[in-house]
Amino acid sequence: MTTDNTTVQALIAQASGLAPTLPGAGLPWLKDLRAAGLDRFAKLGLPTQRQEAWKFTSLRPLEKVSFGPAAESAPVSIDRIPSVLPGGPAHRMVFVDGRFRADLSQPGALPAGVVLESLGEALARDPDRVAGLLGRTATFDSHPLLALNTAFLADGLLLYVPRGVTVADPIEAVFLGTPGSAPAAWHPRLLLVAEENAEATVVEHHLGLPGATYLSNVASEVVAGPGARLHHYKIQMESLDAFHLATATAHLGRDATYDTFVLNLGARLARHEARSVLDGTGITCRVSAAYAAAGNQHTDFTTLIDHAKPHCTSREVVKGVIDGQARAVFQGKIIVRPDAQKTDGYQLNRALLLSPQAEINSKPELEIYADDVKCSHGATAGELDDDQLFYLRARGIPIDQARALLVGAFLDEAVEEVQVEVVRDHFRERLHRVLEGHR
Repeated sequence: MTTDNTTVQALIAQASGLAPTLPGAGLPWLKDLRAAGLDRFAKLGLPTQRQEAWKFTSLRPLEKVSFGPAAESAPVSIDRIPSVLPGGPAHRMVFVDGRFRADLSQPGALPAGVVLESLGEALARDPDRVAGLLGRTATFDSHPLLALNTAFLADGLLLYVPRGVTVADPIEAVFLGTPGSAPAAWHPRLLLVAEENAEATVVEHHLGLPGATYLSNVASEVVAGPGARLHHYKIQMESLDAFHLATATAHLGRDATYDTFVLNLGARLARHEARSVLDGTGITCRVSAAYAAAGNQHTDFTTLIDHAKPHCTSREVVKGVIDGQARAVFQGKIIVRPDAQKTDGYQLNRALLLSPQAEINSKPELEIYADDVKCSHGATAGELDDDQLFYLRARGIPIDQARALLVGAFLDEAVEEVQVEVVRDHFRERLHRVLEGHR
């Protein structure tokens, strides 16, 4: 179901023309994977609001922009890429306009056996390493954006942590969008694999320079083996002229711990869809987010947590503030399969509306097929508390500062879901800077 045939046909033509030049173009399995993605996207087209999962988010604004392939990016100073980690990153991989930039990256010293490199390099140098992993969780039969990402599959991040290994310092993956002579689109893929009892922290940092108009269609594949501990965080501060569409899929093994958190602050239109399958007993999964939208921004956080096995726990806390004429969407579904007894699922969605024109669409869902479970969800939307605002103003705090304090305190509850302290503190600091009017 396509929004506009012209838009879809242009993307199909681009993918077909680029196919012979992409990394690993001569590998039969990769050629087939890309072709399957392109064929599926050609059949599905871009999502429309006639589809339930896209009921509240329209991609029609994409029709008004003609996105071409990303050109070679201009030189970028490292000073234009601030770290989201205090003291700078120990391990950082930088991508500019969808392409890996070794000159701006700092992989650092890693434990033996850990692989951290660009996906393009891995496909060219050691394709056997990723052959059995690419497309394992990011199945695209009913997901056109995943199909589109697969058709353009060229670069991104590969992290492989072998059995029993811990990467102590967070790994930062920076994706920077720059202004070009014409709007461009890129489709990075992140492949994050933590084997049995391995542990790592990955922080995605998506940002755009002012005036940059582009489409960033990101796909993440996460595999956490038995007993693995994977912390996966993301801060999105794209250009306010940009479109950010992300799909993250996670497959979790027995006794694994996976916590993911998204902080959405930028982009004209931003959607993050997170899908997690709890395919083993004893899994702990946290999928949470915070956002601040203003002006004409549109932000969408859509999740599916699939409890496929018994004795698993999931937790989801999503909070956001909406100002101006901005719109926000939360769609959160928890599925409990028939054999998934002793499931514990918790979901909370709260939104603050700071203007009469602000809008929130909230759709929490529980789909339960087992009888021995503990599941709950709640969703509320409201305005700032006048009594709290009066209390602060009565003590000499200016109205704008008082509002920022209350909004910050409201969002802090969601940021507390970040399990790694050094990341949590910096996310909170960055969020408060935005609330105070600084980007």
